[in-house]
Amino acid sequence: MKIKILGTESLGVRGLSCVVKTQDRKIVIDPGVALGYQRHGLLPHPVQVAMGERVRQNIIRELKDATDVVISHYHGDHIPLPNANPYQLKAQDVAPLLKKVRIWAKGPENISRNMLTRLKALCIVLNRDLPNAEGKIEEPLSFSYPVPHGDPNERFGTVMMTRIEDKSDVFVHASDIQLLCDSAISKILKWHPITVLASGPPIYLPWLSIEQEERAWNNAIKLADKIDTLILDHHLLRCEEGVSWLDSLPSNVICAADFMGYRRQFLEAWRRKLYREMPVPKGWHEAYALGNVDTKKYRKVYKK
Repeated sequence: MKIKILGTESLGVRGLSCVVKTQDRKIVIDPGVALGYQRHGLLPHPVQVAMGERVRQNIIRELKDATDVVISHYHGDHIPLPNANPYQLKAQDVAPLLKKVRIWAKGPENISRNMLTRLKALCIVLNRDLPNAEGKIEEPLSFSYPVPHGDPNERFGTVMMTRIEDKSDVFVHASDIQLLCDSAISKILKWHPITVLASGPPIYLPWLSIEQEERAWNNAIKLADKIDTLILDHHLLRCEEGVSWLDSLPSNVICAADFMGYRRQFLEAWRRKLYREMPVPKGWHEAYALGNVDTKKYRKVYKK
């Protein structure tokens, strides 16, 4: 089994996209990318925009010969979007690549009205149904029934987790569980994974309680104690405090950049710093949306 992580917060964007190659399958999970549209009152810095372009290109390249695509849920950083903003992946750009590929998708239950509308719009653009894969097993793939998107007591909907087995190797993509639901952690452990890729808790959000953070920490420890490699990323690494949180965990808990052997690039957490160090010309974002400027001068600021 070969695992390649394409886009996460430690790789400069919002998302949790990856590619898993087994003996006879190439599985792309959550082929979406986003940049926080507004953070600290600031639009994405052009360095972030350049990184987003790179990730979008990588996702498109990986989809060209994919055998399977998995959609864990319908947030804009996890799927190609019919109504994408300039910093997201357009569904129209990948529709030709998804005509014959097997798609395993989160079902329509326990999602918001907006997400259901997005699901229907995506089906229209792709000109095909997205079959509900929840609870299904078809080797080498297994899918969970819905688990909470974060705290089970909150109303953030549900996501679908994915298990991939290749000989003695087992990988689990735990999407946006945020380590806040004990039953989701129990399900992961019952799958006996070697490697897990999951979202850590969103400690950048002021409403996350001390109790919730402690629960996420305890669940991280529980997973780390039973598996070889726990890759925590996504929501956790949108702030510097999240980086410190990650680095205080056992040594087998790492971020996606560490796993890939790349330089850590927490561009979302560094947005204000980027603006201070590289002021953005007035009107740049409007010009970019119209195709009148590009990101060429910003592409080499942060390298692998």
